[in-house]
Amino acid sequence: MIEPERLAAFVLVTATTSLLPGPSMLFVMNQAIWRGPRSGVVALAGMQLGYIAWWVMAGLGLGTLAAAFPLAFRLLALAGALYLGWLGLQALRHSGAAAPADAAAPARKPSNHAMRDGIMVAIGNPKALVYIVALLPPFVDAQQPVAPQLLLLAVIAMVIDVLSGSLYIAAGGRLSAAMSRPAARRKLDIAVGALFMAIAAGIIIEQFA
Repeated sequence: MIEPERLAAFVLVTATTSLLPGPSMLFVMNQAIWRGPRSGVVALAGMQLGYIAWWVMAGLGLGTLAAAFPLAFRLLALAGALYLGWLGLQALRHSGAAAPADAAAPARKPSNHAMRDGIMVAIGNPKALVYIVALLPPFVDAQQPVAPQLLLLAVIAMVIDVLSGSLYIAAGGRLSAAMSRPAARRKLDIAVGALFMAIAAGIIIEQFA
């Protein structure tokens, strides 16, 4: 069983990293803005499925695998960066789209790809790799059975992530009303697209540094 002090520290660290506006949460908020809260919720659920893959890999010894097969993890990071860059390019492409006929609110048609994109963003998020490899080990007692500890930490982390994501979805819902103005929509699309592409470029540069 994990000591209460260690568990409290894990909650604090996880909450802090989850609340920081990384690509995952920005993606969820963007879905809520343009496609409505339902798409934001679906994207958030997809992200949790993607994170389950990371937790399973943690249970299999992710740190050992990363050391034994560094090329595989570099390719995974590059794939995630390219996908993130593609999402940024899509945002830039649609930044000049015409505003909907109803000026009271932006288009709210739910996305058919929110779940898929959420999973891909989570799996390709380099912050998840850093979290699992660098931040997780200090909170696991190697003298105790590891699997139950990982299960407990995974449940806590995912609950925190869902709560944080809900805040971003709510923020996206509030911003959607302001996005009825074409100029505001265009600026947000450009900002999100440029940010995603900048993050993707940073990841790619880091992999070859």
